[in-house]
Amino acid sequence: MIRDCRDNESEIIGQIINDGAQAYKGVIPADCWTEPYMPQAELIEEIAAGVRFLGYEEDGQLVGVMGVQDVQDVALIRHAYVRTSHQNRGIGGRLLAYMSEQTNRPTLIGTWADASWALRFYQNRGFQLVDAKYKDPLLIKYWTVPPLQREVSVVLANERWFASTT
Repeated sequence: MIRDCRDNESEIIGQIINDGAQAYKGVIPADCWTEPYMPQAELIEEIAAGVRFLGYEEDGQLVGVMGVQDVQDVALIRHAYVRTSHQNRGIGGRLLAYMSEQTNRPTLIGTWADASWALRFYQNRGFQLVDAKYKDPLLIKYWTVPPLQREVSVVLANERWFASTT
């Protein structure tokens, strides 16, 4: 079942993010990795900045989360993670499809360039890499990421975004 995450679930959201993010350890630059990957205080800041989390609940347990944040004229998919014990069962795809149905805005996703599994996941669901000439301007306009992270990141977009740029 997909549902809005509750105000009192930030701790479990953080646990899911940090569990799922273990896949990035050793893949992204060491300077970009922290332990935990997302400290609780940072998660609280993200929620306060307008990231709204949806969760996938199975047998009464939250096992996947995906955030969306409306920034200016786009929707950003943020912090999409599934517990490692529940991965490869379609949960992330269902969350992304649900999230995409909830907005008419062009949608962007930022992720790590070397996370080939994440790129495949989004590309298999209709998102496409934006041209390199747009990447940094988009990361600067819609996200707050340090220069090193911009260097090793990519941006993917849905058809609505591509249609809005032509």
